[in-house]
This record gives sequence, structure tokens and C-alpha cells, in this order.
Amino acid sequence: MAEETVEVKEVVQLEGKMAEFVDWIEGISVLELSKLVKALETRLGVSAAAPVAVAAAGAAVAEAVAEQTEFTVVLTQCGSQKIQVIKELRGVTALGLKEAKDLVDSAPKTVKEGVTKEEAESIKAKLEAAGATIEIK
Repeated sequence: MAEETVEVKEVVQLEGKMAEFVDWIEGISVLELSKLVKALETRLGVSAAAPVAVAAAGAAVAEAVAEQTEFTVVLTQCGSQKIQVIKELRGVTALGLKEAKDLVDSAPKTVKEGVTKEEAESIKAKLEAAGATIEIK
């Protein structure tokens, strides 16, 4: 058996001038209504789109407040001890000697993506101890 959903609409009772105004709006064309809205926005200094923008801004703030769980480790500079950095880089990644050297030579370059905060900090500590400059994003 299929379930039926029943939509309940709340009826707002209007009296006097408000009821007349609503009746008048129901009787005008969509083009006239659009012009009325634009005129009211201009005259009152408001925007009908503002609640949508505020809701979108609120969602963006909520996302920014949520704690980041995945991090990217970026090698920004290899420093003066290039060979040590290459050795450590091979230890924290599955790169071969040539790939690790190419990564170091093309800094700034991403070392690892989507790692936990603890793993990112560990990689940063190892590479910085070898003389590299690391950034965690």
C-alpha cells in the first residue's frame, strides 16, 4: 500500500485594507506585480533576494566553522639540504628517487593530500628537520 501525504495549509485571515490589497494583487498581471516589487524595493531600500543571500551566507559561515578533517601537505622550498629532503620525502611517500627529486626541484608542490592532521604534522616535522619549508593547508 502506498502512503498518502496530506499537505496542510495554514490560512491567514486578513481584514479591511489588507484583504482589499491582497485581492487587488491577485487581480493584476505578473508583469505588473514584478514592476510593483521593483518599485517597492527601490522606494523602501530593500531587496526581495536578501533573505536568500543571508541564508547562503549563513551556510558558508557554518561550513567555515566546521573543523577541517583532511589536510594537504605542500613543500614550498627544499632548503640547502636537498639530498636530505629527498631522502625524507621518499620515506613519507611511495615515490622513487627520480620522482622525489622532481618533486623537490619543482617546489612549491603538493606532497600528500587528504591526510589527517596528525599525519600532516608528522610529515611536516620530518621534512622540516631535513631542511625543507612545509605548509599545511
